Amino acid sequence: MCGFAGFHSDNPAPEHKQWVERMVETLAPRGPDSEGLMVRQGLVLGHRRLKVIDLSDQGSQPMTDLGLDLVFNGCLYNYPELRKTLAGLGYQFFSNSDTEVLLKAYHAWGPNCVERFNGMFAFAIHEQKTGRLVLGRDRLGIKPLYLAQHRDGLAFASTLPALLEVPGLDTELDPIALNHYLSFHAVVPAPHTLLKGIKKLPPATVRTIHPDGRQEDHNYWQFQVGEREQDHHITDEEWEQQLLDTLRTSVRRRMVADVPVGVLLSGGLDSSLIVGLLAEQGQHNLNTFSVGFEAAGGESGDEFRYSDLIARHYGTEHHKIEVPSSTLLDTLPKTFQAMSEPMVSYDNVGFFLLSQQVSKHLKVVQSGQGADEIFAGYHWYPPLQGSADPVETYASHFMDRDYAEYCRTVTSGYHTGDHATAFIRSRFARPDGHGPVDKALHLDTSVMLTDDPVKRVDNMTMAWGLEARVPFLDHEVVELAGRIPARLKLGDNGKGILKSLGRKVIPSAVIDRPKGYFPVPALKYIEGPYLEFVQNALNSERARQRGLFQRDYLTALLDDPKSHITPLRGSKLWQVALLEMWLQTHNL
Repeated sequence: MCGFAGFHSDNPAPEHKQWVERMVETLAPRGPDSEGLMVRQGLVLGHRRLKVIDLSDQGSQPMTDLGLDLVFNGCLYNYPELRKTLAGLGYQFFSNSDTEVLLKAYHAWGPNCVERFNGMFAFAIHEQKTGRLVLGRDRLGIKPLYLAQHRDGLAFASTLPALLEVPGLDTELDPIALNHYLSFHAVVPAPHTLLKGIKKLPPATVRTIHPDGRQEDHNYWQFQVGEREQDHHITDEEWEQQLLDTLRTSVRRRMVADVPVGVLLSGGLDSSLIVGLLAEQGQHNLNTFSVGFEAAGGESGDEFRYSDLIARHYGTEHHKIEVPSSTLLDTLPKTFQAMSEPMVSYDNVGFFLLSQQVSKHLKVVQSGQGADEIFAGYHWYPPLQGSADPVETYASHFMDRDYAEYCRTVTSGYHTGDHATAFIRSRFARPDGHGPVDKALHLDTSVMLTDDPVKRVDNMTMAWGLEARVPFLDHEVVELAGRIPARLKLGDNGKGILKSLGRKVIPSAVIDRPKGYFPVPALKYIEGPYLEFVQNALNSERARQRGLFQRDYLTALLDDPKSHITPLRGSKLWQVALLEMWLQTHNL
């Protein structure tokens, strides 16, 4: 896992190298082990490395061979098999890294090489002979890639804050993205970001940039949801066995590393199942990690009783991290700094603090993100069955504000249309799936998952040089989940098939329990020092000069935060304050 940055121009200038050097410095937490820089033919590439596979310097980046220059962030879990195939084609290797395998796979198969990859990745490849720059991102968007068109050329980086080191970018707020942020639970779909001048490469996309400036996008993978005619003969038991076998393969793949691999253990079904499957395959002395916070508003701030149960059952080396409220308040500004885009989920600070502690022990962990989106674990899926207006049903459960309230929230210059609802409606109109549940699963897996849970985990873990691997998002698991009939996913109050196979692997006590999250009650029930913290940001001179929010709306939120809760049980006050604090943190 790493971070990279670059600048591509047909009119090279000395300052381009300086910009990339500053971007790479910003990316240092993602790759604390080494750094590299390369200048060639109007291209500057920079890289920060976290040594996980091939700990020698032979795996350093930027990597150059066979007329190609490469920077890469991620991990190809099937790189040993790909290396063997490439060796059979006559390729010779100077390292044991997956980076070199990616470079030679591109040389052998061109941009279509991505179809052979199993893993999480973002990369930039420069063809020295043609001058073309090729950018790619994995199927589920697990690894980020941000882009900015500059008057001198194209800047790109693993994080949005890194791009802010390039002068002259348009950093005005994008009204379309703002509407999504405040209405679509802070999910801003690609290619948009909150800033007009910075975009993100969509998942499952390879973009080719020619020397004359032409660009071509190739979407190399399409997620499909819904039963297929050829699957009608498969029994419920056979679906369950297929899923169990595929998950076993996925967690085994994600143990590939030249360093130890642990597990982030919340104590819920998903992370507990990862521990159980690893134990089943003979993993001993596995390190597991959990985090908890002080209670607030009568709501517990930890789920240690469940994570302790799994840790005892499997004899893991378990680490419990208890966070006092005073530490939480001091940590929030650092959490905002780690965010490539503002993310409202309270999990952010939990993952940030957890990652800080885990990074003292390990460089790599497995995590349970993605299971809710692909196996229908959220509460809004059952009401969609038989709904006369699926878009309205979905919106009423998931969206934080309707357009009328959005217009009361922000000043008139940002009243450019209900883009979030229009986006949802357009997605439900697509031929993805056979019914409303399938369509919601498709939307959540291909959009919401990428720009909420997955982004959160990447940003918060990589802030401490920790690589998080997500076995539920192995594309073979996701493809299989898409084919499984919706009724098997909706059963048992959601994730029915996953719970059923889970009972064959892990203690039922962590399955037959209310759904949990990383609870951070102090950020939902904002009071005392947290309210003062929020007030200071929203009432600051910078916030007033920005003129983004309507003051009477802010006054109503500040006067009674507990009365302004979203359908997803989040704080509307926290959502607007987080945006302002993120903008201030990054000097925007």
